[in-house]
Amino acid sequence: MWIKLVVIVLFIAVVISLGTGFYYLLTEKKSSPKLLNSLKVRIGLTVLIMVIIVAAWLHGDIHSQAPWLYR
Repeated sequence: MWIKLVVIVLFIAVVISLGTGFYYLLTEKKSSPKLLNSLKVRIGLTVLIMVIIVAAWLHGDIHSQAPWLYR
């Protein structure tokens, strides 16, 4: 259960970072360091979400319900 909560919180942080990046894109210069930092944060959070999901799957905390995996 805690894995779902962590992934949801990180996903919300990704969406917030996307919004701040969009704001900086509209208000700042094109080569704004704030825009670049927003992109770095968004990529880092997305990679962290993927690592958590893969680690939880390998550890056995989450399972797939796909019917083609268990024939």
